[in-house]
Amino acid sequence: MLSDRSRPVIEATLPVVAQNVEQIARRFYEHLFAAHPQLLDGTFNRGNQARGTQQVALAGSVAVFATTLLRTPEQLPEQLLARIAHKHASLGVSPAQYDVVHEHLFAAIGEVLGEAVTPEVAAAWDEVYWLMAYALINTERGLYSARGVRPDTVWRPWRVVDKRAETRDVTTFVLERTDDRLVKTSLPGQYVSVRVGMPDGVRQPRQYSLTRADDGRHRQFSVKRVRAGEQDLDGPGVEGPGGAEPEGEVSTLLCERVQVGDELELSLPFGDVVLDDSGRPVVFASAGIGITPMAGMLSHLAAAGSHLPVTLLHADADEASFALREQVLADVAALPRASAHLWFEDGAGSSSLVGAPSVAGVRAGLLDLDAVDLPEDALYYLCGPVPFMRAVRGALLERGVPARDVQYEVFGPDLWAADLAGEPAPGSAAPVG
Repeated sequence: MLSDRSRPVIEATLPVVAQNVEQIARRFYEHLFAAHPQLLDGTFNRGNQARGTQQVALAGSVAVFATTLLRTPEQLPEQLLARIAHKHASLGVSPAQYDVVHEHLFAAIGEVLGEAVTPEVAAAWDEVYWLMAYALINTERGLYSARGVRPDTVWRPWRVVDKRAETRDVTTFVLERTDDRLVKTSLPGQYVSVRVGMPDGVRQPRQYSLTRADDGRHRQFSVKRVRAGEQDLDGPGVEGPGGAEPEGEVSTLLCERVQVGDELELSLPFGDVVLDDSGRPVVFASAGIGITPMAGMLSHLAAAGSHLPVTLLHADADEASFALREQVLADVAALPRASAHLWFEDGAGSSSLVGAPSVAGVRAGLLDLDAVDLPEDALYYLCGPVPFMRAVRGALLERGVPARDVQYEVFGPDLWAADLAGEPAPGSAAPVG
């Protein structure tokens, strides 16, 4: 909780900080990497840095956190913090790194705001920073403890035992662990970080959803290769055009150069968007490569012999672009109370999936919630481009679905959090996410 001494200072300075927070974030990363260039080797995604999306996400997170401290002082933005903490844990972030961040963040604040940063202002924002930092450190400590690891033991070598093309642009990898150390199975919906050595010697991490229920010995994930000139879909398994970075450098290397028998570094599974086990109906809504976490959750349900009511809503360009479709539809067919509804933007008339046993409908155009009877009291999971998820979430909220029952997954910097910074804080209306 923010102290009574700092509250009026933060209230008075939040508008000017918010107005300049993206510039502060840019200056912060410049300072950070100048002093600690090793952080670009294995920890930070240099593509996100080149595009500026990491800076925007950091700015949005700080704005959301500070705003929540003022609006609902007794309640922190738990969903925002959990999302960040899981990403940090998948990269092996340690408590000591928060001291490094503090040093360079406050240097950037001083440079951008100048004389406006009085000792009183600096002390108030220092309090905000450590409230957020300690909340993340404590959450991350719990995540490491639950997995039985330390930040420096999150990464382990895995061997590729299968590689197959799903579509023209999507490749699935199946990996097997290379040692006998205990590996806890993932929760349905989680992801792993994959760390790849690039031709220039720098290791680059990316996060990919696990697309099949794992048995503790094997892990499966799917990668969409980003080709020159394509737009970033902001979805799992996708990396966008990268400024000074070659477009899709990691996805291209994985899809073109990594072969069966090669080893990759994988983190343990993390991720806060996981399948709820309360027994309520489940609705998955995805678009494009956003099918990946849904595939993982459907696989878990099928493996468990679930009898939950399950509805899959998926939109894609066409049937050929529908990654993991055979696995996904087989799992839907194996679930006695499941159905799939598909939308193909380029038309549905020639789809071979029309009339398939597991498919309740194939439609042309964009996903339309009004075309489907949705179950009462359902839990919703969204994944796909941010505009898609924003539209689906908005439609659900208009129908009266509580915001707490709608979860979403965004891989890469969470730009949606920045968009939601102006929404009412949790406790007063719809929470972030």
